[in-house]
Amino acid sequence: MDVDDHSPVWHPYTQMQGADIIPIVRGEGAYLYDEQGHQYIDAVASWWTNIHGHAHPHIVSAIAAQAARLEHVIFAGFTHQPAEQLAKMLLQRIPFHFKIFYSDNGSTAVEAAIKMALQYWRNKEEVRKKIICFRDAYHGDTFGAMSVSARGVFTHPFQSLLFEVEFIDLENGKVNPTDLDKFQDKDIAAFIFEPLVLGSAGMKMYSAKLLDELISISKQNNILTIADEVMTGFGRTGKFLATDYCSNKPDIICLSKGITGGFLPFAATTCTQAIYDVFLSEEKSKMLFHGHSYTGNPLGCAAGIASLELFETDNTFKKIARIEQQHKGFAASLKGNTKIKEVRQCGTILAIELKTAEDSGYLNNVRDKAYLFFIERKIILRPLGNVLYILPPYCIEANDLQLVYAAIDEFLKLS
Repeated sequence: MDVDDHSPVWHPYTQMQGADIIPIVRGEGAYLYDEQGHQYIDAVASWWTNIHGHAHPHIVSAIAAQAARLEHVIFAGFTHQPAEQLAKMLLQRIPFHFKIFYSDNGSTAVEAAIKMALQYWRNKEEVRKKIICFRDAYHGDTFGAMSVSARGVFTHPFQSLLFEVEFIDLENGKVNPTDLDKFQDKDIAAFIFEPLVLGSAGMKMYSAKLLDELISISKQNNILTIADEVMTGFGRTGKFLATDYCSNKPDIICLSKGITGGFLPFAATTCTQAIYDVFLSEEKSKMLFHGHSYTGNPLGCAAGIASLELFETDNTFKKIARIEQQHKGFAASLKGNTKIKEVRQCGTILAIELKTAEDSGYLNNVRDKAYLFFIERKIILRPLGNVLYILPPYCIEANDLQLVYAAIDEFLKLS
């Protein structure tokens, strides 16, 4: 398979001029293989999606069996057993929620959540149009998701087209007390957040105690809360959901990435009964005006069911705990390293922020240097600017994690 300047494919988040694209032909467990047979450790779980390992046979067989029965059916006015079963399995882990709306990816899960929240108030004939979010947030690349995300390199070309939001600052894991006054605005419809970890902002982390407080303040002011668990869901932070660390629970939750074990594009937006009930009416205009051609795709549902089954049968949380402990040990070994600004760790997520002469940020030049360094050592790490992070499939073996750690140590010594 030749990939060169004449390839018709345009790759995401890639400056295509001079881009070096690696053709991958297969995957197995925590490894990916290129067409020359080189083995790479997938230390970022293929953009945070793969949780049980590539080509896991249980998920492969579930998809194949479903494809032989029903590959897809319109989901408006129809349903099927995999969609019903997956919803029930998810709600067993989210017992405070009542309904699940399916879509295609993280951005669309967020879009559905935003529209649910805004239409909720419209159906109640209350005027609430504003949304609160963290200033450094990232919630996706569709326009609603961009609007509730940071105004920066990801959104700059489209900034004038985004709707206005109220930003609150998260600095050193704390929120400025003056920002809390924004929750008293009667025009606030919802507060959306990435729980515990702001992923694309450089894996910025904050405490469950703070999040609990923010959800509580939202509830006191009758503001809906939306947890974007697209990255943090399905065990990434050590619990099934990051919001499982909180006493106060969100009204809406966005799920994707790990929902199918990394096999198929799929997403879900869950909500409480109180929200769902506001859309029930004799008036058709009060239905949720949102949908996708592949909503509730049976293949995605089958993969999701199989992935959830593996949480029970494959000792998944034991693997998560082992990765967490290994990360803690490596983080401790980095203490006092003068080339490191900060080490952050939450569950299976380990982030190492490097000291650089440039300002921190996604376009920091150290990113390209680091990426190529690790690719040469057959390790896939995709730094967020000056932040190296490891977010592996849960099946990764202890010795492979040690190889990743050793490569990071080498990079730090040579930098």
